Amino acid sequence: MTTTYELTHLRGLEAEAVHVFREVAASFERPALLFSGGKDSAVMLHIATKAFWPAPLPFPVLHIDTGHNFDEVIDFRDRTVRRLGLRLLVGSVQDDVDAGRCVEQPGGGRNRLQTQTLLRSIGEHRFDAVFGGARRDEEKARAKERVFSFRDEFGQWDPRNQRPELWHLYNGRHRQGEHIRVFPLSDWTELDIWQYVLDEGIDLPPIYYAHRRTVFERDGMLLATNPHLAPGEDEQPYEATVRFRTVGDTTCTGCVPSTASTVREVVAEVAAARVTERGATRADDRISEAGMEDRKREGYF
Repeated sequence: MTTTYELTHLRGLEAEAVHVFREVAASFERPALLFSGGKDSAVMLHIATKAFWPAPLPFPVLHIDTGHNFDEVIDFRDRTVRRLGLRLLVGSVQDDVDAGRCVEQPGGGRNRLQTQTLLRSIGEHRFDAVFGGARRDEEKARAKERVFSFRDEFGQWDPRNQRPELWHLYNGRHRQGEHIRVFPLSDWTELDIWQYVLDEGIDLPPIYYAHRRTVFERDGMLLATNPHLAPGEDEQPYEATVRFRTVGDTTCTGCVPSTASTVREVVAEVAAARVTERGATRADDRISEAGMEDRKREGYF
């Protein structure tokens, strides 16, 4: 798809990501791509299919399912898997809760519980490299990441034990039980993602665009009512025109007032934004100043 935008910098970002995908495919035995159905993972998957076209994707896609997902996102995930003929693996947080491997706190979200399920899935399938869609502009902990992020035998991340990546030379050496998290979109920004979606005509879940939804305000965020999240007695629900900038667990992902119903309108809106999408709409990132870094040290993305 051709647009009137001069997006030559996106071709450079795309080429860098293609190089990363091919480097991993050539260097690792059992890679996998995390696919949640969100915008970043959709762009990552799109680039991966271009990197190996016309051959099929040479690795499976893995979804860590909290059980508290937006219906539109799961529908999009399943449609995408069918359209591209992908091998989908699902790691279920509910299975870990039922087995007693993790404990769900009453009234709490399941985002943090994903870590146990992710590490179990990596171990069960013996993945030695896992692609993730994290970007360095999202928040401070992710800004410390390398493209190849080394994880020890416990799946833990140590920001002081990362390898230099001069001249885009990546070191994927690891021992049995260790693995590498790979971030092909590290150098992208939220605006880059949306400009690329526009340039490439990439399909996304409809909740990324303006629509009517019942919401309520909590701690300065707009949360959508859903089967897993209800307003409190002092939280009055109302209907508003909103969209989601990021997609995660329904219990902690907020939306923003918006009339942007097309990709072009979203691009213009993002260009004017002064708060990152996670800072504006993810309640789980507000736990503490180092909340994301603590979770990453435990094995989260």
